[in-house]
Amino acid sequence: MSSVQTVLLEWFRQHQRKLPWRGVTDPYKVLLSEVLLQQTRVEQTIPYYERFLARFPSLEALSRADQEDVLKVWQGCGYYARARNLHRLAQQVVAAGGVFPRTSSALRALPGIGPYTAAALASIAFGEPVAAVDGNVRRVLSRWYAWEKPTAGQIQQAAEALMAGLAQSQGPSPGDWNQALMELGATVCLPKNPACGRCPVARFCLGQAAPERYPGAKERKQRRLELTALVLQGPGGVYLEQRQGPILGGLWGVPMEEGPGALARLLVRFGLERAERLGSLRHEFTHRKLHIEVYRAPWVAGENPASRPLSRLDQKILALVEANLSSQHSPAG
Repeated sequence: MSSVQTVLLEWFRQHQRKLPWRGVTDPYKVLLSEVLLQQTRVEQTIPYYERFLARFPSLEALSRADQEDVLKVWQGCGYYARARNLHRLAQQVVAAGGVFPRTSSALRALPGIGPYTAAALASIAFGEPVAAVDGNVRRVLSRWYAWEKPTAGQIQQAAEALMAGLAQSQGPSPGDWNQALMELGATVCLPKNPACGRCPVARFCLGQAAPERYPGAKERKQRRLELTALVLQGPGGVYLEQRQGPILGGLWGVPMEEGPGALARLLVRFGLERAERLGSLRHEFTHRKLHIEVYRAPWVAGENPASRPLSRLDQKILALVEANLSSQHSPAG
């Protein structure tokens, strides 16, 4: 085993964070933690992980659930396609006998499982010597080798070479090695202000003289969307409808239209003549920047939004409505 591996693994054994999924090899729990950790910080992941397992303690329990129940438990975590895919995966695996595939290549055939998740799950749960490359690993390896603009293939090849050296030693588990690399990136080799002074493998790092140079920042392109939301309020609450599409599909929300003439289309759709403008708000997804004009009109029916899984976007819209109502009812002076 190379010296860098020996040193990093020893550091990991002594300094790894105490997380509820650490040391767990149950593939369902490993998968849940990995899916949650995509796009979500660790401190935010822990309560969602514990809440999800309390409601769906096994793959079988998840497979039997209604999608709406799954989305309700997931509510607030964002990236709802992850929850829908996890639900589909549970149904597919249980229908096939309830046993997970044990290799990363076979795992990739399951819904929502990409190269990273498949490698992480296979290495941690089943001990397959396969390299798992996430953003933390990409940053660590870019700095080790002083690569400013590495290709995905270049990073993957370097990670696989390190894993191959580990496998030849027949020593520590592949899952520990993958987690050690990720832990280094998450706690020491940070994107900004990396703690090089307490890095256990700093002497092996070619980029330590200017670590923030590696890797170069990726350009983030966001599509701007102009939307109009119509909040229909009735005696029972707010009218909601189930959303479709890849981003918020399966969740519930207020009627919404995109582009010029959106309000007119909404009014025609619900047989209304006018609506009151309440204000505007902004909301961002990874590749979309939304500007939403919010209107309100009376409605004869509705429901309590708390009974449905809502996205943060719709929660923000309803919060704007509540703020408007509160200001109207506040005593003057």
